[in-house]
Amino acid sequence: MAKILVTGGAGFIGSNVVDRFISLGHKVVIVDNLSTGFKKNLNPKAKFFKVDIRSKKIEEIFKEEKIDILCHLAAQVDLHISAKDPIYDVKVNIEGTLNLLNNCVRYKAGKVIFASTAGVYGEQSYFPVDENHPKNPLFPYGITKLAVEKYLQFFKESQGINYIILRYANVYGPRQSSWGEGGVVAIFSQKLLRGQKAIINGDGKQTRDYVYVKDIVDANLLALNYPESDFFNIGTGIETDVNTIFNLLKKKTSSEQKAIHGPKKPGEQKRSVLDYSKAKKILGWSPKYRLEEGIEETVKYYQKKIIR
Repeated sequence: MAKILVTGGAGFIGSNVVDRFISLGHKVVIVDNLSTGFKKNLNPKAKFFKVDIRSKKIEEIFKEEKIDILCHLAAQVDLHISAKDPIYDVKVNIEGTLNLLNNCVRYKAGKVIFASTAGVYGEQSYFPVDENHPKNPLFPYGITKLAVEKYLQFFKESQGINYIILRYANVYGPRQSSWGEGGVVAIFSQKLLRGQKAIINGDGKQTRDYVYVKDIVDANLLALNYPESDFFNIGTGIETDVNTIFNLLKKKTSSEQKAIHGPKKPGEQKRSVLDYSKAKKILGWSPKYRLEEGIEETVKYYQKKIIR
């Protein structure tokens, strides 16, 4: 069994990944500054350090814990912050990652699993997009993720550290906060359950590829055991527009709210959908959850949370 450092392990995706790793007998160390993660998400069997990935304390953790694998999920993911303060994006997403990678070299952690994004592609010229599509990210967030991908390739060539890059589509599911890149399911779920107005940006015809968090966890598990360095799209291959998401959530929450359309979000990507055939062929990964199933589980989670 491996000793795995999971950055962002108190967050939405990270905490779900940690739970699975621990259930399979791996030893897990969590690094999270709790800026967007929550203590309640922490698995009690993991060793937790409240530390920013940019901190010098990262070296102490690598030195003491003797990490085998870095699963790097911590990031600044809010697109609004990304556009408003791109320097902050660089400090967290690039400088923070380089701090981790330098310590991987120093203390001989031989593998990195990196959470990248469909945002590295930008507006797509064909649908669904495969891994060879040109990379033209629209936001600084996507630019920083693409830069880290390039750094991982550099560290592989210069230091021999293996990497697996997982380019996530829009992830949704239990523990998601109502903000961030793919937060529409979390936002609408909570607003409809509370009887508040769920506002659709623009005409609601903008599409995304929505992938359930448990499928993302499966991809991380398969990446853990894959011996080579490579990059994979992790999505469903299905485009779903925001109007459809609203109607599904309206049904699952038994809401009577009619669709309310607000102003269009400036710079918002029109369509995004990933071809996951490479992940299926090489990793053996395919999404197991249909959108309606994932949304049903997500709504049940928020129902319990709001009732409490």
